[in-house]
Amino acid sequence: MKRYRNEWKYRLPEADLAVIENRLAAVMDLDYHSGQSGNYEIHSLYFDDYKDTCAKENEAGVSRRFKYRIRHYGSTPVILKLERKEKMDGRCHKDSAIITKEMCQKILDGSADELYWETEDPLIRKFCVHMMTRLFEPKAIISYERAAYVEEIANVRITLDKNISVSDHVEEFLTGDYLNYPIQEKSEHVLEVKFDDILPGYIKSIVSNKNLQQSSFSKYYLGRLKLQEIN
Repeated sequence: MKRYRNEWKYRLPEADLAVIENRLAAVMDLDYHSGQSGNYEIHSLYFDDYKDTCAKENEAGVSRRFKYRIRHYGSTPVILKLERKEKMDGRCHKDSAIITKEMCQKILDGSADELYWETEDPLIRKFCVHMMTRLFEPKAIISYERAAYVEEIANVRITLDKNISVSDHVEEFLTGDYLNYPIQEKSEHVLEVKFDDILPGYIKSIVSNKNLQQSSFSKYYLGRLKLQEIN
């Protein structure tokens, strides 16, 4: 049975971000991706079908929807993950599978039919079927810097994302040779709070800032809007 987690999102200015991050650092641990600076890069290649269903369902606020992405951490793609993120009534579930650069290149080349027979992973096969039947294809690269804090006992994860940008040079995802466009004001950032059923009170008090309002923020959707604006 799939387990769906709560995911609260907030947009916040630089000053509030600094205050909240200092408080989180006092009571939570940095996650394992963090380097010495506490921040790391994330680059995600998002897919959509020929009708742009994922973007349109996000805009319409459809309660049950999903999207695919390929993600890597850091400036170069050492480890690549194919992820399917589902949303149902405001809660999220994510499945993932490790893929090689060669597999990713086949996806970029539109060779899903070959990849389907070369793997037994159910998620990769499902994705290949959607590429072949619903014509899913890469649409946008979303990049940003992240600081992430975790509380392992309660399974809480809080992320602070900065400098979010988009590119439509999807064919260069593996090389990193693409031009990015910011999708927010430079002083605006995103806070995400992810937890199972209960958010511990001492953590809730940190993120319950009267200046913060919960928002249905989608990096992919806002990135697509930005690309429409500049093209």
